[in-house]
Amino acid sequence: MQTLTASPDSAPIISSAPLVRRITSVDVYRGFVMLLMMAEVLNFRRVSEALPESSFWRFLYFHQDHVPWVGCSLHDLIQPSFSFLVGVALPFSIASRVAKGATFANLLKHAVIRSLILILLGIFLRSMHSTQTYFTFEDTLTQIGLGYTFLFILGFASQRVQLAALLVILTGYWLAFALYPLPGPAFDYVAAGVTPDWEHNLKGFAAHWNKNTNLAWAFDQWFLNLFPRENPFTNNGGGYATLSFIPTLGTMILGLFAGKALKDTTEAKAKIRFFLITGVALLVLGVILHVSGVNPIVKRIWTPAWTIFSGGWCFLLLAFFYGIIDVANYKKWSFPLMVIGMNSIAAYVIADGLGGFISSSLYIHLGQNFDKVFGIPYATLVKGSLVLLIEFWILYWMYKRKLFIKI
Repeated sequence: MQTLTASPDSAPIISSAPLVRRITSVDVYRGFVMLLMMAEVLNFRRVSEALPESSFWRFLYFHQDHVPWVGCSLHDLIQPSFSFLVGVALPFSIASRVAKGATFANLLKHAVIRSLILILLGIFLRSMHSTQTYFTFEDTLTQIGLGYTFLFILGFASQRVQLAALLVILTGYWLAFALYPLPGPAFDYVAAGVTPDWEHNLKGFAAHWNKNTNLAWAFDQWFLNLFPRENPFTNNGGGYATLSFIPTLGTMILGLFAGKALKDTTEAKAKIRFFLITGVALLVLGVILHVSGVNPIVKRIWTPAWTIFSGGWCFLLLAFFYGIIDVANYKKWSFPLMVIGMNSIAAYVIADGLGGFISSSLYIHLGQNFDKVFGIPYATLVKGSLVLLIEFWILYWMYKRKLFIKI
């Protein structure tokens, strides 16, 4: 059977080698977060706006969107989960390749190539609706790519070194923002794309982490303008930043700890206990940092408090899926998630790159009003459900033929 894989010495190739043994719960967890991303096509926001009196649709809309600045929704956990799972998988990947005779040089070369492919793929997907290459580095794939080689090197270090690296990353990133000066009287808020009285602005010391007035925004004003652009970069409308890859590496390091625990020969209950205790401890620590004013929980610029807080949720979610899937052995219900999770890169590219094409094709072949069969408020649900079904069918077709895109 043919499998689309990547060898340590090349770009993705077709291989006849058997699949490496996988931990099903990791694939299911990955499939869950990818499904959340793919389900954006359902557009609960439109339904909520059409039915403003419905608290049900307002709740679903909240959790299908990112919070404006401070806080967390379910949707905000997609990117940290995806990054966390990269770290979880790395100890297994390294062990598998070493067992097959790969040297450190081979593995390092593969890590560098993988990093470059992820960065370029992210830029490519972001550029699909531009008239020229849109150089941006805040996308999930590029963020992972920017930190992956460093993660790989840490994968060979002791847990003490990994923990030290995590502390240095989070403390150093916190200090860099804290030392960056707050906006003065002459600050150009128009160029920053915000207003001084924006309702989500933080006060006092926490203002060092406000939208587009922080260190990461200033870095991007210099860095992103080094690349060809249709217009000079002044700000990111969502407040996202290139430098977020640094604390994102922290999220991946947390995944390394989880992957090491999964790979160990300790009993399953001990693993679940470790995940639960670590998850709760990280959640509590993140909240303490936030409410004390030391560091706010802001996903869009990946504050250290966000790394810790979202890492706690990642550990708890891993405990849930591992306990249900691999320990209790309740697997049948999770098959669709496994299909998506085993081909997460394909799912990402299909959703990000083909979703619009599939959607427009439905209007061509089913008519301009096919989505209004249950009424205008539910139009996006009808269209989105069909798009999601087609995207899943493509992934299922690939699964049945053992075609898995790996980098």
